[in-house]
Amino acid sequence: MQESSWLMTSTMREVEKAVHVAQNLHHRWSNLKQEGGRASKEEMDWTTNELRNSLRSIEWDLEDLDETISIVVSNPKKFHLDAAELMRRRAFITSTRLSVKDMKEQMLSPAANPNPNPADRQNKQVLLRECGAQGPIRQSSSDKYGRLDHQLQNANSQFIEEQQVQQQLIAEQQDEQLELVSGTIGVLRNMSERIGMELDEQTVMLDDFGHEMDNTQSRLDNVMKKLAKVSHMTSGNLHGNT
Repeated sequence: MQESSWLMTSTMREVEKAVHVAQNLHHRWSNLKQEGGRASKEEMDWTTNELRNSLRSIEWDLEDLDETISIVVSNPKKFHLDAAELMRRRAFITSTRLSVKDMKEQMLSPAANPNPNPADRQNKQVLLRECGAQGPIRQSSSDKYGRLDHQLQNANSQFIEEQQVQQQLIAEQQDEQLELVSGTIGVLRNMSERIGMELDEQTVMLDDFGHEMDNTQSRLDNVMKKLAKVSHMTSGNLHGNT
């Protein structure tokens, strides 16, 4: 099923974008930690919350990708992903999880926050719960699968819409090509008609030229006959005088 494969690829792209955002937030968070008291509490709290939420969202998306891969593996005939592509996507999930884990561990490190305030302690407790045995705090199973079903429906609708747009573009290109072919045929038809008219005109000219040649030949024959007659008469007169 192409739409499921498309959904997996689309989710991977979204995860890549989310990881890039999380890395930027983590870089900003690290800089604020180094600034210490010079950084405003509001900016520090906002950056910490945004980073934590971003990491949690990435973990949810990675779980969705894991579930999708499991579905593909359990029904290989229904999908068009080979073993190499599945390995590549699993490697993507593993490397992304390591990146998320590394950023979380840095946020939990005592060196990152030697003098935590109540808000910092609360953020740390949330991260500890998310890194515990139960994994990241997620929605209930019904909510999770409901969200997956909604994503599949959206992906299917978007896939169908893209296919329709692509078919429309192909139809428009074919129409343009047919118009070009029709135009070319029209030009060739006009050229053939002009060539036919020129050939007809040349045929008429050749016929006229042939008639002129016949008339000229007839006149030459008459002249030659007259010359022969004159020559004969002249020759007879000469013999009579002799």
